[in-house]
Amino acid sequence: VQLQAFGGGSAQAGHSLRLSCTASGRTFRGYTIGWFRQVPGKEREFVAAVKWNSRGTYYADSLRGRFTISRDNDKNTVYLQMNNLKPEDTAVYYCAADGTIIQSSIRDLRAYDYWGQGTQVTVSS
Repeated sequence: VQLQAFGGGSAQAGHSLRLSCTASGRTFRGYTIGWFRQVPGKEREFVAAVKWNSRGTYYADSLRGRFTISRDNDKNTVYLQMNNLKPEDTAVYYCAADGTIIQSSIRDLRAYDYWGQGTQVTVSS
């Protein structure tokens, strides 16, 4: 599975951005898709994840309510809607996929086998 994340850019605090993650190479219908983010000098952190059938969505506690993850399996695309952006949301955002992840590991970046290249999000105050 090849993943590509896009939709990043610059936004002012309080505004919104929507990131997309598309898959190619094979359908990701059976894969859990996660979003992570990383700032220089810090570890990559979990943002959100969605199971293949959209019946399970997971969020970092600090982002719940502002960020929404969704997927369209017919389009091989997962979305991350980010509302009320804050300067601390500035990071490179990565999408990742795995076909065998278990629920207890869904927030663990080491559980994901496939990664996209990342897209920069910059939020100014």
